[in-house]
Amino acid sequence: MTSSIALFLLQAGADAGFFNVLVERFNEGGEWMWPVLIALILGLAIFLERIITLNLSDINTRKFILEVQEALQEGGIDAASEVCAKTRGPVASVFQAGLLRADEGMEAAEKAITTYGSIEMSFLERGLVWLSLFISIAPLLGFLGTVVGMIEAFDAIEAAADISPSIVAGGIKVALLTTASGLMAGIILQIGYNYCVSKIDRLIAEMEESSVTLLDSIVAVKEGKQIVPPKTDSEEG
Repeated sequence: MTSSIALFLLQAGADAGFFNVLVERFNEGGEWMWPVLIALILGLAIFLERIITLNLSDINTRKFILEVQEALQEGGIDAASEVCAKTRGPVASVFQAGLLRADEGMEAAEKAITTYGSIEMSFLERGLVWLSLFISIAPLLGFLGTVVGMIEAFDAIEAAADISPSIVAGGIKVALLTTASGLMAGIILQIGYNYCVSKIDRLIAEMEESSVTLLDSIVAVKEGKQIVPPKTDSEEG
């Protein structure tokens, strides 16, 4: 117990020391560190909003398909549509759009699924263009701060009329801090962007695959056949 507490205190001290170093470096970087920090904060805000939205959109697709198929087999289109209305997420919205047009024919249902699928894709990808913008801007702001810092360093050398190692090294260090900060911000935001894209790709794949299953189920019901539930990964293997 005592060793655990000591380890926790050491870890807290290390974290505090790392935070203090970051604050110190930030202050050394000068005024150009603020635009980089603002770009990082705005990018992280967009990333968190997307993560929350995507997690709310994510459901157990196989379980949902089975519920829709069961309702479709027992209660018809209206019962299946009611199940979709009670379920959140893009897959349920696309299903409901197709079911509402099922009485007009399979072609109308397929067209509705395609149209609403495109709309749901745009909702999932909303905000990513701004996240991509901050990924590009953060390093550029860092480079700009470095250029300005180097100019100021050479001005200091010119004013002192002496190429002192302390003046040169100090000016270059301060200038390069903005580049390092911009690159770190870009790396952090790029990781978040790639995570969002991978999650969106999986949701889109689930929408497309489950839409085919829904159309097959509607055809089976119209023809009076038994609906075949989707296979699991173990069954396909």
